[in-house]
Amino acid sequence: MAATDFKDYYALLGVSKTASQDEIKQAFRKLARKYHPDVNPGNKEAEAKFKEVNEAYEVLSDPDKRQKYDQFGQYWKQAGNGFPGGAGVDMGGFDFSQYGSFDDFINELLGRFGGAGARGGRSSYSYRTSTGGPGGFGGFNDFGFQDMGGGTAQDSEATISLTFAEAFNGVQKRFNLGNETIDVRIPAGAKTGSRLRVRGKGPFNPLTKKRGDLYLKVELQPHSFFQFEGDNLVCEVPITPDEATLGAAIDVPTPDGSVNVKLPAGVRSGQTLRLRGKGWRQPKGERGDQFVKVAIAPPKDLSPQEREYYEKIRAIRTYNPRSHLERVRL
Repeated sequence: MAATDFKDYYALLGVSKTASQDEIKQAFRKLARKYHPDVNPGNKEAEAKFKEVNEAYEVLSDPDKRQKYDQFGQYWKQAGNGFPGGAGVDMGGFDFSQYGSFDDFINELLGRFGGAGARGGRSSYSYRTSTGGPGGFGGFNDFGFQDMGGGTAQDSEATISLTFAEAFNGVQKRFNLGNETIDVRIPAGAKTGSRLRVRGKGPFNPLTKKRGDLYLKVELQPHSFFQFEGDNLVCEVPITPDEATLGAAIDVPTPDGSVNVKLPAGVRSGQTLRLRGKGWRQPKGERGDQFVKVAIAPPKDLSPQEREYYEKIRAIRTYNPRSHLERVRL
């Protein structure tokens, strides 16, 4: 394949090189519907685009093919197959006879300043590394980085898992980057999807002799009580039937302690109450709101006296919450 024939599959699908499989699938489905021949009868350009989109998805949806594509770029099909310059394959004029395999060529390329891959002042390759074990990244995923322009350093991204308490209050984490240990302060208010930049702590670019930046992507561990709905902190609180009927004052946990909340008489199951200023920390230091969803929880085990009073209430009750159903018809 000549260099001019190289197709950027990520650009074809309109996704980043760190896109998840779900993001790749969603992008493919959207473009496939847009350029499908049934939607564009007789449109040759749309037909060609449809074929390119399918080709890109076939490679990027396959983890093995995607890994080779990320690592070897335009020569990904030849990776691991011995000499890349086989009969009938245009390798851009390079002489690979001196290499025992394509991996040998890549290893030499990454080990020297400038080289065959930097043709035209632009290279496209990825280099993957990982750390683990005690004192290492721990729950971090393996991360890769990619140089997309002659003089630029390479960046990397990793995932860091935090508890709700660590994310709400902020925490300092220590990481082992091979021969280097760094301390990173996670600011208060991080949540799933937050990205933190650590300057100059990314992978080393063997071509430019520079280090890129390390980006940490936050993921929150599940909590037994609190959850997020969008940017809102929400929780569900059970109440008894008498509290719902008569109203009550109940204690509700918040991220920094319990507060007393007044339930209005006649509150309905599923109704949501807003606790202003008791939600998640915001980037500038202020607090969001916490939303409390009420769930009426009838008792499972009644004492004889409780049962007696519930039966008396049932006998004298005048309210029928289903009266409007009598008028329901197909």
